[in-house]
Amino acid sequence: MMEITEGSHAVAEAVRLCRPQVVSAYPITPQTHIVEALAEFVANCQLDAEYITVENELSALSACIGASAAGSRTYSATTSQGLALMFEVCFNVAGMRLPIIMSIANRALGAPLSIWNDMQDSISLRDAGWLQFYAEDNQEATDLHFIAYKVAEDPAVQLPAFVCFDGFILSHTYEPVDMISQEDVDRFLPKFDPAEKLDAKDPISFGMYATPEYYLEFRYEMDQAQKRAKEVIAKAGKEFGALFNRDYSALVEGYRLDDAETAIVAMGSVCGTVKDAIDELREAGKKVGLLKIRVFRPFPSEEIAQALSKVKRVAVLDKNISLGAKGATVIEVRDAMYGSTIPVKGYVLGLGGRDIRKKDIREIVSLCEKGIGDQFYGLRKELI
Repeated sequence: MMEITEGSHAVAEAVRLCRPQVVSAYPITPQTHIVEALAEFVANCQLDAEYITVENELSALSACIGASAAGSRTYSATTSQGLALMFEVCFNVAGMRLPIIMSIANRALGAPLSIWNDMQDSISLRDAGWLQFYAEDNQEATDLHFIAYKVAEDPAVQLPAFVCFDGFILSHTYEPVDMISQEDVDRFLPKFDPAEKLDAKDPISFGMYATPEYYLEFRYEMDQAQKRAKEVIAKAGKEFGALFNRDYSALVEGYRLDDAETAIVAMGSVCGTVKDAIDELREAGKKVGLLKIRVFRPFPSEEIAQALSKVKRVAVLDKNISLGAKGATVIEVRDAMYGSTIPVKGYVLGLGGRDIRKKDIREIVSLCEKGIGDQFYGLRKELI
């Protein structure tokens, strides 16, 4: 059913339809509307779940660990400093192979304090072991929650997942969203059947002490699960497409890329702006296309290399910065393109919520054509 709704409320409705048994979260801007809506669902008996109120984000995810280990489908949501406070627990969740799903309404990290959007928060945890999905619009943000649960709970994966969507730009924006029914969600997402769970009659332990003789193998198994997740994501995305006519089987998605000479690589809501800019550039005779990264972990190296194999140059947009190096995405795209002679240029932009306009995309394309890149784009030089 199509309805115009706020992004956060659409996400909350999607989570409700996934039938989590335990929700534990702490309110923080711009994520708050999600967990407020879920608390209301529980209070109104629209969601049969235990809603755990806690004193901070570290406690929220810690409570999710206990619930998931006990065999419950579990959910949380956070952003920015809240995710930073969860840092220790995020590594524990992945290491214990608990398929917890967490929405990230992406927001800049302090200091200085910022409540506006960039992707520094979730990108900073790219090595924690969580799957990472990034949504372009609110329809995608909604649908990716169904897919995230399906993939994370698959016996071949058994890893937690972030579903990331841009704070305020999407979380507080009203857009048309086609919400599927509970009956249809139940057809796609079966009841949670944990591979392992705590049981007093059959005692096991999660996250125990590991000596050097064992630790390396744990990390290897997590890495292999990430790699297996590619095939599981493709399968789940294809199944979702067959049921609901929205195919998410591809980890990356091209736009006017077939004959492009310049390819822009980006994630999140900026892709909409990029598409509009590309349409205008095409009218001006420039062959420009977009490669949107929907899944950042596992990183789709082979898919990126194949998609970009015929372009003349690549411009990577990063709404994050790996300080002292470059944007995290351009580093990984260059690794994916290793051995290719195609130049890959990186542009760090939009940090702390600074606007990215079509004219900025046009200028970046011009810079890339001239071989100019690896820079902070849009710096106000009078301030530095």
